Amino acid sequence: MSSRSLTAGLGLTPAEFVIRLSSTPRGARLARRLTEQQLAAWGIPYDSGTAWAVALVVAELASNAITHGRLPGRDFRLVLALQPAAVRIEVTDARPERPLPDPSPARADATAGRGLLLVDAYADRWGCVARDAYTKTVWAEVVSAESCELS
Repeated sequence: MSSRSLTAGLGLTPAEFVIRLSSTPRGARLARRLTEQQLAAWGIPYDSGTAWAVALVVAELASNAITHGRLPGRDFRLVLALQPAAVRIEVTDARPERPLPDPSPARADATAGRGLLLVDAYADRWGCVARDAYTKTVWAEVVSAESCELS
């Protein structure tokens, strides 16, 4: 865990939570759980619409990172940032050469392929950027009435 995330246990309210997680299904589940806990620490209740939307977006982006952006021995990074009017989510994986497909409806009988449609539906803005030759970051912002009250 980064030092910025450890300050939450000290009664401080950091504006950013950063953690690296293993590129495994367990890492993706942990990303969602830690997101729910961090939002609660920021004063965004578990049962709020904002918490539900942010957790869903994190789950989809983490799942994509471990499914499509995984390299053996490389983790993915989750960043949550509390902004004045939104929660920003960033998931960084190790496959910059694999751009995101356009979110298009999957066939009715398909068992996969709806993740980016969910991100598009629940995030107010989202996109992808390759900041270097080794990583790709998919980001999303969910507007939050709760975060506006905290700022």
